[in-house]
Amino acid sequence: MAAQRQRHPEDIPRAALIGIGLLLLLALVGVALVQLAGGAESQLPPSPALSSRELRFEDRSDGSIVIVDARTGSLVQVIEPETNGFLRGTMRALVRDRRREDIGPQTPFVLAARADGRLTIDDPSTGRSIDLASFGPTNSAAFRRLLAPTPPATRTEEPSR
Repeated sequence: MAAQRQRHPEDIPRAALIGIGLLLLLALVGVALVQLAGGAESQLPPSPALSSRELRFEDRSDGSIVIVDARTGSLVQVIEPETNGFLRGTMRALVRDRRREDIGPQTPFVLAARADGRLTIDDPSTGRSIDLASFGPTNSAAFRRLLAPTPPATRTEEPSR
């Protein structure tokens, strides 16, 4: 059996190695320039909203979350403690962004069903928007239910602490 010759680094032409290095450097510089110029935005502009609802999410001392229609003050839903992990995590991320910018809860979040089929939750205070449909139908359904109109009801207040 003939011995196979192994390739050693010195067998690769130096010019090829320099060319590969320069190509990689050029790619990195190009990415950095796009990032610095703000051209890395890959999100499509939002399509028109077919329906939307302004919502407030209020934490209760028992760990539940009360969701209130910001326009009418009516109770939309109470999320019991240790349930609806996706909804809780999404809202926690949005509230964290507000806290980072020292923005309070005065401005409601806007939940919108878009003409292109997407479902978004938008924070007008920070400009952040989350495409909920990208997390799958089960997760987005937790928010989609909040778009359904609720019958007029009086809001239940949490007892004073």
